[in-house]
Amino acid sequence: MKMLHHPYCTKSVAALDFLKANDLNVEIVDLTKNKPTKEFLSDLLQKLGIPAFELVRTSESIYQKKFEGKILSEEEWIDAIVAHPILLQRPIFIEGEKAVIGRPVERVYELMK
Repeated sequence: MKMLHHPYCTKSVAALDFLKANDLNVEIVDLTKNKPTKEFLSDLLQKLGIPAFELVRTSESIYQKKFEGKILSEEEWIDAIVAHPILLQRPIFIEGEKAVIGRPVERVYELMK
């Protein structure tokens, strides 16, 4: 299993603490060092089964300045996340052909069934 992690995100850091406390071993993918590509995000969206907009963190200032109130296509939202990776929801857990946004972090158990 992989976890998409941002080291400055409190939810992502809390997820790491949860994983350690519950002795769950996952591969950590640091989003500050591994920027998502269009291909990766398209694949991730299929695994999540959600539209691209649901991957967007609307609380980020870049969203509020550049995107709030705009209606974009799937491809345009993917391009926006690629251009501004801070917009990507986190943490995200990926196992094979499935993925979940880890809010709450206990959703990781959905991938262990």
